[in-house]
Amino acid sequence: MDRHELADINYKYKFMLKSCQVVAHPFSVLGRGRYKKCGYVSWDIDGGKIRRYDGKKNGRMLRLEKSRYAAEKPWYGGRRMRTYLVTGGAGFIGSNYIHYMFKKYGDEIRIINVDALTYAGNLENLKGVEERENYIFVKADICDKEAIAKIFAENDIDRVVHFAAESHVDRSIRSPEVFVRTNVLGTAVMLNCAKDAWELPDGTFREGKKFLHVSTDEVYGSLEEDGGYFYETTPYAPHSPYSASKASSDMLVKAYMDTYKFPANITNCSNNYGPYQFPEKLIPLIINNALQGKKLPVYGDGKNVRDWLYVEDHAKAIDMVQEKGRLFETYNVGGHNEKQNIEIVNIIIETLQEMLPEGDPRKSLVSKDLITYVEDRKGHDRRYAIAPDKIKEEIGWEPETMFKEGIKLTIQWFFEHEEWMKNVTSGDYMKYYEEMYQ
Repeated sequence: MDRHELADINYKYKFMLKSCQVVAHPFSVLGRGRYKKCGYVSWDIDGGKIRRYDGKKNGRMLRLEKSRYAAEKPWYGGRRMRTYLVTGGAGFIGSNYIHYMFKKYGDEIRIINVDALTYAGNLENLKGVEERENYIFVKADICDKEAIAKIFAENDIDRVVHFAAESHVDRSIRSPEVFVRTNVLGTAVMLNCAKDAWELPDGTFREGKKFLHVSTDEVYGSLEEDGGYFYETTPYAPHSPYSASKASSDMLVKAYMDTYKFPANITNCSNNYGPYQFPEKLIPLIINNALQGKKLPVYGDGKNVRDWLYVEDHAKAIDMVQEKGRLFETYNVGGHNEKQNIEIVNIIIETLQEMLPEGDPRKSLVSKDLITYVEDRKGHDRRYAIAPDKIKEEIGWEPETMFKEGIKLTIQWFFEHEEWMKNVTSGDYMKYYEEMYQ
């Protein structure tokens, strides 16, 4: 009997249990994903916690032994909790997704967050959830096959939400090999580990499993300034090492879907903004610099156009694709908020001046005089714009937060989390900033 068969048996028995009812079962679950035959064992649900009664232990109620990766409460409300493996969950979009999921589902789900904690991964992003019994953090590199395989072996993973990636274009231009390693090799490792865990002997996959690969609109290349949109059928034409590495990872996922019928979806999103965004990205960079009276760097003529998506809207889209998306399909997620970069900068300045109270010394520092045009980025795409028609028609998702509302929410969050900004803008980040923009 393999671990999946045993897990299914355990689940069936536990479905039958009500509070304080006991049922005999000849198997015990040990830590680190091991199982052994142990004679007479009874299962009990006591206050939401699963305990075992082993006849060899003189009738004492014993807490179920578990891996350090295992949940205290794999069951909730009489049914098994769905387990999500989230990669890159300490980053900007990943941490917002985790917050959203717990806000929506509470104790009905379990989340294992895997993050290597590189420059953009910050556990401070998750202070509000780290004490939850149904949340587990594992520090690991997604390129480490042994570490990732171990997590799959010790947990019955239902969903993989794959955010982990090197994501800043400027960094990719300086160190492209780092992006290839994480974004391509890391995705291959995740796919292989999920496939090994979920595949049945006949080549099909266990029911209810799904892998969601989170990608970017940058894989499509650049649009003309005067119109047109990216659709799911738009050919890939990446222009930067970052977008090329993401296009490669998308193709890997597509290949697994085509070759193995691997249960997966791909989402390609437009530029995200909101809480917890690392301040080398445009919006938090401008907010932070403006409040300190520092120069506001703008590439080229500032007329490059991006479609902006509030990060909580994106988190909602990912959840809906996981639950309602057709297997093997790609869904574009866009915000219908097209703005030139210089327009973004001006809106931020105006909003800061509006929101800062009279008497706040920072108010006098915020000025359009701080705008400084710098040499354009190499391979800088002129315009991105996503048509989210497919996700709206098939799944019912559409963006809820228009830009002026979202930017106020974002600025208010930064006002309330000044310590967070101070912490992430120290040390290595500042060295990088000075190297790139001074």
